[in-house]
Amino acid sequence: MKSFKWPKHSILAIAIIATWLKTVIVYHTSFELDIENAMQELILFINPLSFILFAYGISLFFKTTKVRNRFLITVSMILAIVLYANVGFYRFYNDFITFAVLFQTSNFGDLGNSVVDIISFTDILYFTDVIVLILAIKFIPKVEGLSPVRIELRRAYFILSMAMVFLNLGLAETERPELLTRAFDRELLVKNIGTYNYHLYDIYVQSKSSAQRALADGSELVEVDNYVQANQAAVNEEMFGKYKGRNLILVQLESLQSFVINNEMNGEVVTPFLNSLTNNKDTYYFNDFYHQTGLGKTSDSEFIVENSLFGLGRGAVFFTHGGNTYNTMAEKLGENGYFTNVMHSNNSSFWNRNEIYESFNINRFYDVESYDVTDENSVNWGLKDIPFMEQSVDLMTEMQQPFYSKMITLTNHYPFTLEEEDIMIPEYNSNSGTLNRYFQTVRYLDESIKVLFDELKESGLYDNSIIVMYGDHYGISENHNKAMAMYLGKEEITAYDSALLQSVPLFIHVPGSGDGEVIEDASGQIDLRPTLLHLLGIETSNDMQLGADLFSKEHEDFVIFRDGRFVTNDLVYAGEVCYDRESGEDIGIEACQPYIDRSLVELEYSDEIINGDLLRFYDEETGNLLHDALDGEE
Repeated sequence: MKSFKWPKHSILAIAIIATWLKTVIVYHTSFELDIENAMQELILFINPLSFILFAYGISLFFKTTKVRNRFLITVSMILAIVLYANVGFYRFYNDFITFAVLFQTSNFGDLGNSVVDIISFTDILYFTDVIVLILAIKFIPKVEGLSPVRIELRRAYFILSMAMVFLNLGLAETERPELLTRAFDRELLVKNIGTYNYHLYDIYVQSKSSAQRALADGSELVEVDNYVQANQAAVNEEMFGKYKGRNLILVQLESLQSFVINNEMNGEVVTPFLNSLTNNKDTYYFNDFYHQTGLGKTSDSEFIVENSLFGLGRGAVFFTHGGNTYNTMAEKLGENGYFTNVMHSNNSSFWNRNEIYESFNINRFYDVESYDVTDENSVNWGLKDIPFMEQSVDLMTEMQQPFYSKMITLTNHYPFTLEEEDIMIPEYNSNSGTLNRYFQTVRYLDESIKVLFDELKESGLYDNSIIVMYGDHYGISENHNKAMAMYLGKEEITAYDSALLQSVPLFIHVPGSGDGEVIEDASGQIDLRPTLLHLLGIETSNDMQLGADLFSKEHEDFVIFRDGRFVTNDLVYAGEVCYDRESGEDIGIEACQPYIDRSLVELEYSDEIINGDLLRFYDEETGNLLHDALDGEE
């Protein structure tokens, strides 16, 4: 009986099939990709092949079996690492990694427990194809006297490879026209062209954006400026300068979403102090306010509020464009006599803050070196919020007035852990440890805000200040939808629900004003810059900003998310579906199309400003291009 004879290129076939099948399985088990029909399922099934065939096919150019096999193992390992990196990133951010994020390595050492919490021993299964390939090479008999691959075979192979690429792109374009114009929608790209091709496209987009600055000459600003001026909201004369001369204390509330406000968890009040502010006579409470951050999360929130521009769709502006020219809220306040500072008990290099704060023209950064940080008063990411508030107010008492202090909290951060003595309410009882612990750290954050108010009153700073508090980004990602559905009493969390869950609280507290009210119109972080500057009597009509004064009678209830979703008072656009906001029913894309078009325009204009560093050509005093600067550019 003859022994079985393996085909010449069986190792190549095993490598292709193993990586292909593993990738498809990972798509369905590790990512929450919304598959709506059979065509999308087919595209998801074939899209890994369009890259894998080409990548592994390069082995056919090597002359010896040994070199070919080494190449196949190397490529297999690289692809496994790329896919696993996306899995880990998705667990943490519910998003896919970008080339720009790879520049954020200075953050990795500070992630601590957050990284440990997302890694599991069973993750070795993500390298199953590598193991299978190594075993195949070891145990499958080698073909004796293997000659170089004939050119006809290589040509046929790569024709098949390219045919698969065009089939993939053709089906994707049929299913989602103009797919490659939506570089900010990474889930859409991965669903249609696959993880590996997505990264190639991402590198292309990154290279293109890097070239924008070198090629920019300022003329690009003309069109953007026309759009900004045409969409300016008129100043509310009654509110302009109403609180002029007060200190501005901005508190960025880490990971705080609105669903906990005025709500309970198993009979426990989660945010008693913040609840009291929602109907306080001195507080403007915005109950339909949204974060608009992308991959930059906390740093994106800072960027949006300071500049009234969107963050980038593919990474953190703090890293990728830290040296740009900006016209920030801090700079405007500094020009009007304010001592501007940021207070955050973390390393100055984290999120590249030490560089970008210089670009923001912030007078001082009170980083971890400005605080008394010990093992006893720290947890998770650093100094606990209550001692942070106490020590920060001590620092404020030494500042010249008026001052602008931006305070960035830390304790309510993933993975939401607390010391036993700081736990004020029990855990929730869902299947998600993350959500269960979240309520406890939110309760602690709420208590820290109460301490802040008490400390400001005791120091004498309270009465002459405006205290603004807002959530910076979501705390509970879509990875915990099942637990969220349980808490909210829903059967499931839909795309519609998920969009509305991006709401974060906004409080503008003006002690002694008696002007408090609840404002229910949809608004976003991009609107804060003009709002606060106008309250302090600082003009912004020439500023290159995309937000609008929240107190303007012309403010439009239209909030664009960084990923292209949006919310208005009447509509919700999410998952490429247009919903009636009140009923949550699909009402057809036509109702949302004008807003979709505007969303794309505003996101594109914001990206142009940042990628081209266009504000170096702009005079915010006159609203004109700096022609002299153009002549001097190298």
